[in-house]
Amino acid sequence: MVLEYILEMNGTEHIFWIFYVINLILSAVAYQLGFAKKLPVLKNMIVYVLLMIGTFVVTIFSTVMRMPTVECLIIIIFVLGIYRFRLHRERKNRQDVQESNS
Repeated sequence: MVLEYILEMNGTEHIFWIFYVINLILSAVAYQLGFAKKLPVLKNMIVYVLLMIGTFVVTIFSTVMRMPTVECLIIIIFVLGIYRFRLHRERKNRQDVQESNS
């Protein structure tokens, strides 16, 4: 669905790099929502370099094999966002209950 829309709007000239940037941004957001921890700067840079390399492979699936990777990343971000929101609410409620019991 996204592939056809982007092909319609931009043609095929830079399709790989357009999808690479989209996949990279969505992958970084998914990583931040679901898996990121406080790391030192060098380790964080290594993680993002490896993410860039992995995104290159994912982009091949997305463009050459026409797999719906962008759509899947959007769904992953949506689900992880809901999870993080509920986790935040639960922690806040637990903290409110502890403060009221004190």
